[in-house]
Amino acid sequence: MSSKQSVAEKGFFGEFGGSYVPDDLNKVLSYVAEKFEKYRNDPDFEQEFRYYLKEFVGRDNPLTFAGNLTEKIGGAKIYLKREDLNHTGAHKINNVIGQILLAKRMGVKRIVAETGAGQHGVATATACAMFGIPCTVYMGKLDTKRQKLNVFRMELLGAEVIPVENGQGRLKDAVDEALNDLVENQENTFYLLGSAVGPHPYPTMVKYFQAVISQESKRQIIEKEGKLPAAVVACVGGGSNAIGAFAHYIEENEVRLVGVEPTEASTITKGEPAVIHGFKCLTLLNEDGEPQPTYSIAAGLDYPGVGPEHSHLKTSGRAEYETVTGDEALEAFQELSKVEGIIPALESSHAVAQAIKLAKSLPKEDSIIVNLSGRGDKDVDQVFEMIQKQ
Repeated sequence: MSSKQSVAEKGFFGEFGGSYVPDDLNKVLSYVAEKFEKYRNDPDFEQEFRYYLKEFVGRDNPLTFAGNLTEKIGGAKIYLKREDLNHTGAHKINNVIGQILLAKRMGVKRIVAETGAGQHGVATATACAMFGIPCTVYMGKLDTKRQKLNVFRMELLGAEVIPVENGQGRLKDAVDEALNDLVENQENTFYLLGSAVGPHPYPTMVKYFQAVISQESKRQIIEKEGKLPAAVVACVGGGSNAIGAFAHYIEENEVRLVGVEPTEASTITKGEPAVIHGFKCLTLLNEDGEPQPTYSIAAGLDYPGVGPEHSHLKTSGRAEYETVTGDEALEAFQELSKVEGIIPALESSHAVAQAIKLAKSLPKEDSIIVNLSGRGDKDVDQVFEMIQKQ
């Protein structure tokens, strides 16, 4: 057995990952892992997954040269991997399609999910509507206020959205409630987790379905530039868009992998190894050793932990992780909109801000891929309010 296989099977990436959950939940997750391993190698499953990515999601999506931005700032060429053009407006739908096809094969009667910015909730509600499966989405009460439009979208699609008032009323608390729901209703329920976090097999499973991002971008950049990029840049909250954007470059050591966190929730930069939501990762802890409250202007990055593979990529030195302030992300949000006619999600704006800094330091013959993980339609009301207060 190769080391890669053993890591995937045990759910560990170095010291991070695993499944630290009660026995009854571990049995459920072991069954999910068993079915995932079976179907990921099933040609019929793969064919159906690719069919929906093409016909429903709209893949392949473009790798767009940001020529105006590149010319304005100088330095390396900036390319945008256009996950914002997917159906529902973000990368989340890639993973949702994969997991819901797995859930169908497992014969479940109900889907539960968590969401922060609402994009995973919208994607889950969308797929559940198409496949005719009842859907419950847990969302922190604060996030339901910040992302009212996405709440309406989910309800329009037939999902039940449950605001979570416990804790801070944010993403972490929504995950807690979704896991509680799964434990109580494990006989008929599948938890469709949206990020590369949680107990095994979720980090491995989410990476597998999101790896389509880097699979496409690697082929596309070679077609456009004749060589690999100098760097791939992606924002990191839980880490699903970033691990998908990095996946097919991890073995390409000459390609820098750059994850970008909000300064206000710099989990990887300042976190310590700890167990959160049933897995071990770098986690922001308070003085009592409990997960520390976090806040970001981008609800999808507002999480005190991070995917276990990102924790491993950080500690092993394979990837580098930078922080961007909310003000810098807001500036990048406006800059890309005005210069390229592309309104990015606030989450993705963190990556754009870091890419602008990075491009200035690299030669013009180099290229950078920025994973534009989502579009900013969901954020325009929030951004309007922020700009008005400046």
